[in-house]
Amino acid sequence: MEDQREALRKIITTLAVKNEETQTFIYSLKQMLLNVEANSVRVQEDLEAEFQSLTAVLEELKESMLMKIKQDRASRTYELQNQLAACTRALESSEELLETANQTLQAADSDDFPQAAKQIKDGVTMAPAFRLSLKAKVSDNMSHLMVDFTQERQMLQTLKFLPVPSAPIIDLTESLVADNCVTLVWRMPDEDSKIDHYVLEYRKTNFEGPPRLKEDHPWMVIEGIRQTEHTLTGLKFDMKYMNFRVKACNKAVAGEFSEPVTLETPAFMFRLDGSTSHQNLRVEDLSVEWDAMGGKVQDIKAREKEAKGRTASPVNSPARGTPSPKRMSSGRGGRDRFTAESYTVLGDTLIDGGEHYWEVRFEPDSKAFGLGVAYRSLGRFEQLGKTAASWCLHANNWLQASFTAKHANKVKVLDSPVPDCLGVHCDFHQGLLSFYNARTKQLLHTFKAKFTQPLLPAFTVWCGSFQVTTGLQVPSAVRCLQKRGSATSSSNTSLT
Repeated sequence: MEDQREALRKIITTLAVKNEETQTFIYSLKQMLLNVEANSVRVQEDLEAEFQSLTAVLEELKESMLMKIKQDRASRTYELQNQLAACTRALESSEELLETANQTLQAADSDDFPQAAKQIKDGVTMAPAFRLSLKAKVSDNMSHLMVDFTQERQMLQTLKFLPVPSAPIIDLTESLVADNCVTLVWRMPDEDSKIDHYVLEYRKTNFEGPPRLKEDHPWMVIEGIRQTEHTLTGLKFDMKYMNFRVKACNKAVAGEFSEPVTLETPAFMFRLDGSTSHQNLRVEDLSVEWDAMGGKVQDIKAREKEAKGRTASPVNSPARGTPSPKRMSSGRGGRDRFTAESYTVLGDTLIDGGEHYWEVRFEPDSKAFGLGVAYRSLGRFEQLGKTAASWCLHANNWLQASFTAKHANKVKVLDSPVPDCLGVHCDFHQGLLSFYNARTKQLLHTFKAKFTQPLLPAFTVWCGSFQVTTGLQVPSAVRCLQKRGSATSSSNTSLT
């Protein structure tokens, strides 16, 4: 009977989920119906506006060309009228001179004939008719102002709605996740010269594969991308996966989104476990400050709690959310707390495989500090690097300055200034623990080891403070150095 009830409960849950999905889809369909009506009105108005704009352009062009014809007609009319007037005056003068010559010829027997003939000859020489060009200054042909709209008419006849761009295809083989950046590359299935820009959307997710119907994280939008690739920079990966999708847009319309893709963005996330810290360390999630009075304050509070019949517990322990399977419990007893001169605190997440990277920035006035990894079995009186259960870089700015690599009480002096920010790269399976200048990615030292137990990030500080940055990708420069074998170079000889 109980099995049948449990089966029925599962069926009810499944039906409830399906009903909710169906209701959501019905709401989506109703919204789409409203959008169809609204969008139809909008595109109709846009079309009418475009044709009105085209008509206005044609009217403006028509007025300009008519003005050109009027100006050319006025210019030619002026030239021809002037030439006509000059020719008319020359003809009248020539006719008067001709009549005078005929009369003089009829009176050839008179004594005044020689003088009159000479005057007529001189008049003919100076006559305007003989200085005129009998060729029109301008042509009456106006064909140079004719237009042929054949090509334009054909273009207008082929005018049609702007095609909706196809959905781009994201090329996962060309896309890259590195250096806290994601470079996404895509291509169009067909060449489209009308595309103006692209829109990229992304969001974080906890799930591999296609996006879920319900996601806690909204899509982030990047618009106006002109190229077929884009790089997101400055990311801090606090989730394992990220969804991406992209769409193409022309001047009028946006196409459909590409098929969403999910890229894995693995990064090592941990916090500092206040229950493991020395009493003189004030610990927050990712920062530590040395406090000379911390131990006395802890002792007072412990005695107060013991007097009330309660178990002493460390102060300033960070609040914890749902722990990961590798995250250590914060309820570790006082026996694990570091004491004496071991001013140490451990991370709360185990490293039992893969590659991980984090960075640590120490305050410049810190007298002494160290960073590295340790087994959980590191004793409460043991200092980092002085036993076989820990590996670290150690800087001492007190009295005699030193910068060394330490493991199993062996020390190697490093010939390098102490950076203000150090990077730690742990490759568990390869047995490599490398330290870098986080600013320049210069390799400082590499330990070669065979890790036999899971590791915890480990830190020490005396008279100072530090800040840890987690959720970082392994920088590509670090990967390249590892691949080229720089870890084994003579200037960075391993301390095993």
